[in-house]
Amino acid sequence: MRPRSLKLPPDLDALIQKVADERHVSYSHLVREAVVAYLANPSASAAAAAGDLVGSLDGPSDLSTADRHFAGFGE
Repeated sequence: MRPRSLKLPPDLDALIQKVADERHVSYSHLVREAVVAYLANPSASAAAAAGDLVGSLDGPSDLSTADRHFAGFGE
């Protein structure tokens, strides 16, 4: 394999190491796995990931946009 160098913010570096330790894999293995997963579907969205759930519940179609549904929210 060809070595690469990249700069990561400390919190991301720590998270990668934590997950790698939890999964008992190397840091490099986890990063390779994440890059492969991202490149396999770079435009995946949360809606796409939950596609089978979208529209599966009954309720008002304007729940997230109509002000009347927010009456009293946060009080």
